[in-house]
Amino acid sequence: MFLKLRSKYAFKTLLIKLKLPRATYYDRLKRAKKPDKYCKVKQFIRKTFLRSGKRYGYRRIHQEAVEAGFTFCEETIRKIMTVMGLKVTLYSKHTGRYNSYRGSVGKVAPNLLNQTFDATKPLTVMHTDITQVSLTNGKWGYISVITDEASKEVLAILASYSPNKKLIKKTLDKVEKRIDRTFKPILHSDQGWQYQVSDYQDRLKKLGIIQSMSRKGNCHDNAPVESFFSILKRECLKRYQIKNITELREILASYIKWYNNKRISMETEGLSPVAYRIKALSV
Repeated sequence: MFLKLRSKYAFKTLLIKLKLPRATYYDRLKRAKKPDKYCKVKQFIRKTFLRSGKRYGYRRIHQEAVEAGFTFCEETIRKIMTVMGLKVTLYSKHTGRYNSYRGSVGKVAPNLLNQTFDATKPLTVMHTDITQVSLTNGKWGYISVITDEASKEVLAILASYSPNKKLIKKTLDKVEKRIDRTFKPILHSDQGWQYQVSDYQDRLKKLGIIQSMSRKGNCHDNAPVESFFSILKRECLKRYQIKNITELREILASYIKWYNNKRISMETEGLSPVAYRIKALSV
């Protein structure tokens, strides 16, 4: 602004009008001529922020920056992002909650985890659940998922217009070839009717999977998968007006590819789920 007005007013007159001390003017002029020491990290921050789909806050950006060789602290990264106007848009995670409990329609398995979520080896403890999302065609889309407790990896995710046995069977089909039957991994769920029926439980036995269930009405007993659903809705689903089940499946496929392979987590040593699994299983 000073340079624009400089051609209209005498130097002393301009300083008086702007109430700007002469020393301050020369100090600002000197600073403006200095190269920006944050230039490279700013470029990196913007690139990483956009690559994350504008989902990364300063903590994850800082983790990525450290991996790239930058030595700035979290607070510096936060300030730079603020100056650059890079802010994660927060979407409400509240949505119609799906309740699959229909009473005791089959056998209820014991709670083997008791809220002890400390698995470190991938594919030893898994969690499954169903959530729902409202579609603009007036229908509900139901999402069935199986996640790995240790790596946070999404092992299977499917969407359907109905939360029926077929959806649950197809979800289980996705992990069949990945599990080590000799180890007898645990698969934890709530007491939804789909997980109580004999077809599902017989299938688990054939796969060598040990079934575990939450206490009735206690979502904290299945916290890992509840946490994933919260992230999914906040970072992905709430960003779109999803028309139908086909579009929902496309959005899920794109997000899960990024989530599994790129999204870092402090709970997995700053690694993505896939990177953590590879590292953990190579030991």
